[in-house]
Amino acid sequence: MRMPRFAVWMFPLGVLVLGGGFASGQTTSTSSGQAYPNRPIRFVVSVAPGGTQDANARAVATQLSGQIGHTVVVDNRGGASGIIGSDIVAKSAPDGYTLLYAATAFIITPNLVKNIPYDISKDFAPITKVAVSEGDLLLVHPSVPAHSVKELIVLAKARQFSYSSPGVGNSLHLAMETFNVRAGTQMLHVPYKGAGPALNALLGNEVQVMFIPPTVAVQHVKAERVRALGYSGPKRLEALPDLPTIAEAGLPGFQKPPGWQALFAPAKTSAGIINRLHTEVRKALQVPRLREYFLAAGYEPAGDPPVQFQKDFQADIKRFAELVRAARLEPR
Repeated sequence: MRMPRFAVWMFPLGVLVLGGGFASGQTTSTSSGQAYPNRPIRFVVSVAPGGTQDANARAVATQLSGQIGHTVVVDNRGGASGIIGSDIVAKSAPDGYTLLYAATAFIITPNLVKNIPYDISKDFAPITKVAVSEGDLLLVHPSVPAHSVKELIVLAKARQFSYSSPGVGNSLHLAMETFNVRAGTQMLHVPYKGAGPALNALLGNEVQVMFIPPTVAVQHVKAERVRALGYSGPKRLEALPDLPTIAEAGLPGFQKPPGWQALFAPAKTSAGIINRLHTEVRKALQVPRLREYFLAAGYEPAGDPPVQFQKDFQADIKRFAELVRAARLEPR
């Protein structure tokens, strides 16, 4: 049975999905000679609870808990543009028990924040890309008298609008600043500690505009709590087929670069542990229920091998640095 579009798939952590035990039948030894994993694993998520990144991390953690026979715990460490959570993992023991579940903001933030206490190229071991997102919704509060992208641009040039995002340096921040440059507007950025708080700010009219992933916003669009003006992907969103892309709606050529969510370990984590984690995540993403969850949320499940993800990761570091410069963003 196909899941309803944008249904939220959540189980208490520790529930064994599709049975318990070592589903793969594989064991991996740590430096101490013990089988890995032999105790709970922690996913550090560097945003507040309630947003897409948090929800997706919990869905993956729940499935993995059932596969490996040990609970995968989600530990939200939001704040400081994701730096707090990332730094925890960078300084953790490379034993496979503390991992970072990160989004594209992980590689954007170093271009916008000075003196970050870690090096994303040297202090982390990429495991696998979990999922890829093609686009986000451009939303306005219902009090904004704009019903199209063109109308928003005209209004934003005549008055001061503010927009929210899950912090400085995330892909939603970058998307809106790119929009500002392309449209000739100067909407003011107000950062929050996650997508959930950022959306609540829009719902409460603390800000007037934002980009946000479809997962957490479509229900509010359909309930008319917010108004969607466009979608930043290359084609229309299946859940809102009447909503034009931003390129169609008044800003030709505008398209947000695909974002991703991925899993990282501290540097110097053994290849055996990295490969075991990749194997389990890839297997989890092939489970129909989890796969349907991601597809319904507007994400394409990935599961790239560590070697391939490492190459893509290094290429994305350069690509997003160029996008930050094009958006005229300066480090603070």
